[in-house]
Amino acid sequence: MSRIGKKAVPVPAGVTTTINGQQVSVKGPKGELKTVLNEMVLVKMQEDGVKVDPKDQTKLARSSWGMSRTLVSNMMVGVTTGFTKSLEINGVGYRAALNGKVLQLNLGYSHDVNYEVPAGIEIKVPKPTEIVISGIDKQRVGQVAAEIREYRGPEPYKGKGVKYAGEHIFRKEGKKK
Repeated sequence: MSRIGKKAVPVPAGVTTTINGQQVSVKGPKGELKTVLNEMVLVKMQEDGVKVDPKDQTKLARSSWGMSRTLVSNMMVGVTTGFTKSLEINGVGYRAALNGKVLQLNLGYSHDVNYEVPAGIEIKVPKPTEIVISGIDKQRVGQVAAEIREYRGPEPYKGKGVKYAGEHIFRKEGKKK
């Protein structure tokens, strides 16, 4: 039995939830999100919130159960508070700047890297070595952070590159004489 799946997802105040078959729509103060859940789960609205149950006791249905509940829960959190990811840039001369809807990264290449900010995502650059990504969709926020980090991931010898805030980079010892 899924320990997460057993719990109903509470609907916060100011949020409206609509269930149409397998499609769940959540509308809140920050925006609206929709998702289509797996056919192996049943979704229904109850007085304590949105309840997700497996259709039968097959392995596939039970494995989809907890994930489907978490998707609905992430939608509730997204439309009320949103999600943020922070990136740090380490390295001499490495910096970021925001020009309108384009994030300009100077990461030691012979040219600047220009990243077009997707719709629904907000990027802030409080310091030249810090990037804050925020939005209502957890998957898209994480994807944008991963794409920016991929331009110059942290290397293990000096720790230079783009890393998540709070990420520990395993450092290696350099050459010996």
